[in-house]
Amino acid sequence: MRVLVTGGNGFIGRRLCPLLRQRGHEVSAAVRSPASAEIVSEYNPTVIGEIGPDTDWDDALRDQEAVIHLAARVHVMEETEEEAEEENFRVNMGGTRQLADAAIRAGIKRFVFLSSVKAGGEESASMPLKEDMPARPGDAYGRSKLAAEQALFGVSEKSALEPVVVRPPLVYGPGATANVRTLFRICEKGIPLPFASVGNRRSLVFVGNLADAIALCLEHPDASRRTFYVRDGEDVSTAELVRRVSSALDRSAKLLPAPVWALRLAARVAGKSQAVDRLTSSLQVDDSEIRTRLGWTPPFNMVQGFAETAAWFMRRNDAR
Repeated sequence: MRVLVTGGNGFIGRRLCPLLRQRGHEVSAAVRSPASAEIVSEYNPTVIGEIGPDTDWDDALRDQEAVIHLAARVHVMEETEEEAEEENFRVNMGGTRQLADAAIRAGIKRFVFLSSVKAGGEESASMPLKEDMPARPGDAYGRSKLAAEQALFGVSEKSALEPVVVRPPLVYGPGATANVRTLFRICEKGIPLPFASVGNRRSLVFVGNLADAIALCLEHPDASRRTFYVRDGEDVSTAELVRRVSSALDRSAKLLPAPVWALRLAARVAGKSQAVDRLTSSLQVDDSEIRTRLGWTPPFNMVQGFAETAAWFMRRNDAR
């Protein structure tokens, strides 16, 4: 299959593009700048500039049979809530709608959209999030991703487009985002963390597992017009996460006991409530839909995922 991957130069794209090629697909990448095109030069890159409601996708989509849309706008520091809302919707919703309309004109059927667990909600209370639960996004990014999902399914109703939405929780692996790198840095330095008493549960997904799930959603006929949560297969508390990361780095976890209420109170005083809420609350997803409907099984377990991430992190440190 001839597949266009947007954001092929990103963290997830760099894992997905070679996997798709291994599975026999002809992969092209759409990127925002010439510098990004150099990163994915082996994947016939097309520079499309900034993503939004006016992006011209025609050249990138020419002769393609499917689209995997990874590119997105995430949180930007030092912006107001109004700015975040406007820009996230312009890029994530408006850009996705524009790409979907162009894909329809190009005669493309399968359109895999990488959304986020944040489209479903910020936490799971009594049970893991499932695809048929009411969506309760809690920030501009989550709302923009949910709006993009809705726009995608909306335009598909009067066309042959077959959208597939994938909602991952926190993604980790080589090349991971700033929050994951920060956690590995803290654990590598052996800095004590006050999370020994935190008994929450959070789902994670290794980038290799996410790439495998996306590839299956591209290929499987029963994925059409479906939404899927994905995860590694086991959920961990924040304390267990620190232990797993420390073990992968061959370090001893340094965890101190502290009541959750005290952590949250201190966070409010310091203006860090959102960060501590994420570290102490639960966010589990139920991935039984993709496992039963598509027969998906993650190719990596969490131990393997953390080991590969730790090896990348240490190589990165050695290169400095």
